[in-house]
Amino acid sequence: MPTETKRAEIDELAKRVKSSKAIFVAEYRGLTVSKSTAVRRAVRASGGEMKVAKNTLMRMALKESGQIEADKMGFGPNAYIFAYDDAAATARAIRDFSKEKGNEALVVKGGILGGHLLTREQVIALADIPSREVLLSMLLGTFNGPMRSFVTVLSGPSRGLVTALSRIKEQKEHAA
Repeated sequence: MPTETKRAEIDELAKRVKSSKAIFVAEYRGLTVSKSTAVRRAVRASGGEMKVAKNTLMRMALKESGQIEADKMGFGPNAYIFAYDDAAATARAIRDFSKEKGNEALVVKGGILGGHLLTREQVIALADIPSREVLLSMLLGTFNGPMRSFVTVLSGPSRGLVTALSRIKEQKEHAA
């Protein structure tokens, strides 16, 4: 049975788990305080939050929240990154930070998205997905493509007529 302080921390973690769209697990062993602050800032800018918690307490919070347990990732000192807005943006922030020179100490272990356990490779693949705005613009371009082609086809005969009339005009001006 957990003590009152641990019970409060489990409840706080469970609240964060319930309100997040995805949870990423990363090992932070070897990060300096300044680098830890920098990764927290990057995660916060992407709409997430980074929390260092004991693995046992996080396991209890996941169980209470009805989420899948991340036993494979629950060893060593872990930082849990909660993605509240855009899971891909938060994954991108973690990946980009860990790729920078000197930040190799932040190692992504995996995550949980939609009740499914993600491997490290799947988290990196999630980070490669374009942002929501880019995807919407690509979809809009796909919708506009056929309409643009249709307008081009419809304007073809009138453009051809205008071109032919302008050539006739030029020929008559040269002849005169």
